[in-house]
Amino acid sequence: VEEELQEQEFLDRCFQEMLEEEEQDWFIPARDLPQGVAQLQQQLHGLSVADGASEDILSKSNLNPDAKEFVPGVKY
Repeated sequence: VEEELQEQEFLDRCFQEMLEEEEQDWFIPARDLPQGVAQLQQQLHGLSVADGASEDILSKSNLNPDAKEFVPGVKY
């Protein structure tokens, strides 16, 4: 029984070391990028397209609104 416990403890340590090595290899933006880049990423996530711009594009569009919906791989 004692030998099994030692073997289990050894396996647990090996598994923990493996997880720590993997964690070091992962790219974590908050940790690995310079502070300025992280702030830019946060600002980019907050951006959105204004509603007026999409209406402008629709009014200038020359696409056929009655056309069938495009489905890749389907021939009409």
